[in-house]
Amino acid sequence: MKGRGVFHMSPVRLMCGHELERELSRDGSHFSLSSGILPSLGARSNRKLKLRRFIISPYDRRYRAWETFLVILVVYIAWVSPFEFGFLEKSKGVLALLDNIVNAFFAVDIFLTFFVAYLDRTTYLLVDNRKQIAWKYLSTWFILDFISTIPSEIERRMLPHKFGSYGFFNMLRLWRLRRVSSLFARLEKDRSFNYFWVRCAKLICVTLFAVHCAGCFYYLIAARYHDPSKTWIGASMPDFHEQSMWVRYVTSLYWSITTLTTVGYGDLHAENTTEMVFDIVYMLFNLGLTAYLIGNMTNLVVHGTSRTRKYRDTIQAATGFAQRNGLPVRLQEQMISHLSLKYRTDSEGLQQQETLDALPKAIRSSISHYLFYNLVTSVYLFRGISNDMLFQLVSEMKAEYFPPREDVILQNEAPTDFYILVTGSVDLIDHRSGTEQKVRVAKAGDLVGEMGVLCYRPQLFTARTRSLCQLLRLNRATFLSIIQSNVGDGTIIINNLLQYLREQKDNPVMEGVLREIENMLARGQLDLPLTLCFAVIRGDDLLLHQLLRRGLDPDESDNNGHTALHIAASKGNEHCVRLLLDYGADPNCKDSDGVVPLWEAIVGKHEDVVSLLIENGAHLSSGDMGFFACTAAEQNSLELLEEIIRSGGSVTAPRKDGTTALHLAVCEGNAQIVEFLLEQGADIDKPDCQGWTPRTLADQQGHDEIKALFEAKKAHDSTAPPNGAASHRVTRYSSAPAIPHAKDDDFSWSKRDQRRSKTNFHNSLFGVISAARHVNKQSQNHSGMPLLRVTISCPEKGNTAGKLVLMPDSLRELLDIGSKKFGFVPSKVLTKEGAEVDDVKLIRDGDHLLLVSDAWKEGGVNL
Repeated sequence: MKGRGVFHMSPVRLMCGHELERELSRDGSHFSLSSGILPSLGARSNRKLKLRRFIISPYDRRYRAWETFLVILVVYIAWVSPFEFGFLEKSKGVLALLDNIVNAFFAVDIFLTFFVAYLDRTTYLLVDNRKQIAWKYLSTWFILDFISTIPSEIERRMLPHKFGSYGFFNMLRLWRLRRVSSLFARLEKDRSFNYFWVRCAKLICVTLFAVHCAGCFYYLIAARYHDPSKTWIGASMPDFHEQSMWVRYVTSLYWSITTLTTVGYGDLHAENTTEMVFDIVYMLFNLGLTAYLIGNMTNLVVHGTSRTRKYRDTIQAATGFAQRNGLPVRLQEQMISHLSLKYRTDSEGLQQQETLDALPKAIRSSISHYLFYNLVTSVYLFRGISNDMLFQLVSEMKAEYFPPREDVILQNEAPTDFYILVTGSVDLIDHRSGTEQKVRVAKAGDLVGEMGVLCYRPQLFTARTRSLCQLLRLNRATFLSIIQSNVGDGTIIINNLLQYLREQKDNPVMEGVLREIENMLARGQLDLPLTLCFAVIRGDDLLLHQLLRRGLDPDESDNNGHTALHIAASKGNEHCVRLLLDYGADPNCKDSDGVVPLWEAIVGKHEDVVSLLIENGAHLSSGDMGFFACTAAEQNSLELLEEIIRSGGSVTAPRKDGTTALHLAVCEGNAQIVEFLLEQGADIDKPDCQGWTPRTLADQQGHDEIKALFEAKKAHDSTAPPNGAASHRVTRYSSAPAIPHAKDDDFSWSKRDQRRSKTNFHNSLFGVISAARHVNKQSQNHSGMPLLRVTISCPEKGNTAGKLVLMPDSLRELLDIGSKKFGFVPSKVLTKEGAEVDDVKLIRDGDHLLLVSDAWKEGGVNL
């Protein structure tokens, strides 16, 4: 990295946590935390590990195996180096040979280290620059590694005679013990090994090494002392020089272990000043070592009992609290049982939420999806919603355990959460007149508390567990925030709720809830984001009007581009279609398949809606004519093809894949439709995407009657005068595109885009609430007056039921509307009670108005 150091660093790659674990898992290790490797911000984990030529990765499994082999050699060095230093005067026999072999292996390791990439601790980058690797090693541990590999024979020749004791330089080989320390550090974090036994093994190794070193050093003092009889071993064993090596070594270890455990000096003790000084130093060292051993062992034992002690303290505190406050016995039992269950789940590893909270959100979401996705899919409230929303809901759910006979929800409490039952069963209890009435039993896959959350009302029932239960808890605020970004799924959820309530015919409480929810829907007061599509699906023109008055985009669409006008046209709901058109819905809006509302009305054979759409500027040609014609041909519907022609469409246009209605009619073998299409000018030689023409299809399938029609068509075309093109207007370029009129195209699309930018707010929970407060401000026409919906009728013409219309800006315009609707010229506007209306400001939303002439007498018609 230029400008940050002496050398230019070659950043090989960033090692992220899961990537490092994957690399280490290849050699059977799980030491992902041992190296202390952390990724820098912005690290990318999907880049392949690629080093320079001849550079070794420190995570390569072959290099890991080499390091493991060296650790075994270090264990040998930890024993032999102090032994040779204390008991041997010169190299001889097998030990000398083994020392040189071991030194050779470590010499090879020194050479390899110059080619092993290292991790820069400031940038956490693997550095594979040879110069940087060499400099780092030479400036750190190279000197000690090199000296510790020098053979003992060479050492004696290099040093003066008084320092030439065998093994003096071999003691430097103990520097290699750092490898054993790193090994234990990795094993402590390796989930394949029990932490307790790894710690115990480490403590035993430390103790044995300390005892071994002290015994060897203490024997060296006695062996080099000028008067052997005045030494610790010579006082009790005058001829110890003639004793076997085994006897001397065991005696040294005996003294060392008794001194370490503070049970000595009965038979072996210091005899001279040098030994006394060594004993003082060794016993001071023992103080620290003993404290280290006792402290570690105490922590290991206490760790296994601390959870039980904490549980007992918690139970005692809860019991004292309940007694001081005089809580009922049943409430005390619920407290104790809940705390006991929490202890059991913690100790047995059943509490999943604590484990999940310690993980990143992506891993938590993946685990929750794996554990609970199938369950949540089967819940009645979420049937039919998108996978995206299901994944979001599952990710936010919290798994909890409840013991038997514990209240999960209390009747009339605030609706903050609702639950999905995973295992066990729950009683739903209704408290009335001081008695408990069991409403029903909820089992796995059922919802508890959803009525209060969805309708924002006090909880209907008390939910009490019958057995040990696991439940998924979802917070109301979180649930509603997810629905705000999935408005279409919110509509499905409300439909599922209403359908569920309608099925509860035997439950009077649920019937009352259904009536209340339907009233809330009619008044637009449900605390959930509602869409125009939801109102149209229900056929509720009153709710549709309420939503439109609040400023919702009349061209609001779902993920497939399907608008409320499409749905209303397909259902033949003339009132909803009229309302949407009055509020500016685009009559030629297309969905993702190119379908327009007029086509939906034609397919559904809703003639009144078809006429209404055409009156408001709907054109079938605005949609995908090829798709319409092919659909009619696939259905073998000549009537539908004729309706396309009557509506100004074309039945010869191709589909996106080049297929025409004539292709499909030939495949169906329908000669009648083929003849009709030929009369409309269908091309018998137009190929589809695979090169098939209607003529070749007829030949391939052997439709003789259709082939005869094609031959007649060909003969007719050959005799026709070639002047048909003269009637067409000639343009400068044959491929010049048609420029749409600004009024019909640019304006409508820009306005739709502008309205859609506001849809998110008005469709959200806060938009619905704020719309109720600012309805007057949001529902005004261009003149500043409220948009009112009134019913007009003409008693003179025998019309008493009336027609629902939007109130215009003036009474004159209202009279003109009545003239068109009823076919006569009214002159006055009266209320239902017979009072004449002089000013449009007197009219309120929902009024019933009578349009009459001057000759009409009041009371002439009984309303």
